[in-house]
Amino acid sequence: MARKPLREAPHLSARLPDGHAADTISQADAPDITTFAGGGRSARDWKPKHIYFTADAYREPHGRRIAARLEDLGLTYDVQKGNRLPRLGGATVRETYQRAKNTLAIVNAPPSALRLTPIPPSADWQFHLAKGCPAHCQYCYLAGSLPGAPVTRAYANLDTILENNAAYIDPNRPETTFEASCYTDPLGIEHLTGSISRTIGWFAGQPGARLRWVTKYDRVEPLLNLVHNGRTRCRISLNADWVTKRLEGGTADLSARLLALRKLALAGYPVGAVLAPLMPFEGWQEAYAEMLGQLRAALPAGADLTFELITHRFTPGSKGILQEWYPNTSLDFDEEKRTKKHNKFGSHKFVYPREQMRELKEYFTAAIAREFPEAEVLYFT
Repeated sequence: MARKPLREAPHLSARLPDGHAADTISQADAPDITTFAGGGRSARDWKPKHIYFTADAYREPHGRRIAARLEDLGLTYDVQKGNRLPRLGGATVRETYQRAKNTLAIVNAPPSALRLTPIPPSADWQFHLAKGCPAHCQYCYLAGSLPGAPVTRAYANLDTILENNAAYIDPNRPETTFEASCYTDPLGIEHLTGSISRTIGWFAGQPGARLRWVTKYDRVEPLLNLVHNGRTRCRISLNADWVTKRLEGGTADLSARLLALRKLALAGYPVGAVLAPLMPFEGWQEAYAEMLGQLRAALPAGADLTFELITHRFTPGSKGILQEWYPNTSLDFDEEKRTKKHNKFGSHKFVYPREQMRELKEYFTAAIAREFPEAEVLYFT
């Protein structure tokens, strides 16, 4: 049965640790985007067909904020009597996938999620606002990493999660970095949760901490007036049109993502381009050169930009799942064309052969140095 919360106004501005609302940027100071002829196709706001709150999540302050947002969007939800979700599977793999990808569950992060783990080379620590994503990327990194049906689970105990981060800030270092998008795309669900806005506001008041997150979506307007104090690096996942159009269903197209990156940079955020997953498809050099040229045109002067370069890889488990989810995919899963890379736990993944990896690295290193001499390449993997 659908339940209504005790209303609380949706979170609109950042709040600093002392509880005072942060100042917001006036409309007069809003970013000017008229000099960039970008546009493109924005991603549609996800409106899940099935929304569930566990009982404890519904009692959380942030759970009530989420419930208020859902009401404002005209979305109904069910509050469970306990902390177990209903059965979310279907009779077939495809049916399970379709139902799960249309389901949002609001739950509390378990105690294990508060024991942060390192996430090199991306950041010092990873923490989670949610697990699962509404997009339909046919190479999805989450396939095989998250157990069960691919339901998006957003965490209602956000205040506890953020307070827990404070214990991991190293006072003996200039900054400690935190990655928030290992298991979700925070912007893809921001209109439903408000979680990344609130997180940016929390990090604004933490001098020794820096937030990092990445997205394939483009509706960044709720973030542009937040006070962030330069402590959040907003990264956009970019790829050649061939990859974006064929393999990244439900996301914004390349032009829309570039416009979003421009808006964020003009709002004073440090920004990043995550080029992933890099693929040596036919004509890849020309396609990626065109993409980098579009990025150069979109980037405002003086932007603080970094690059992260991540080649495509898959595990035997993720390959099986993805081929069940996307039986008609054009993604190349031919293991004969790959090299096995083992980890310390005894498992392995399939990566490009050494010569192809070298060619990709040399190409992107040279192209970025030429087009973006002011930018830093953080890593290639």
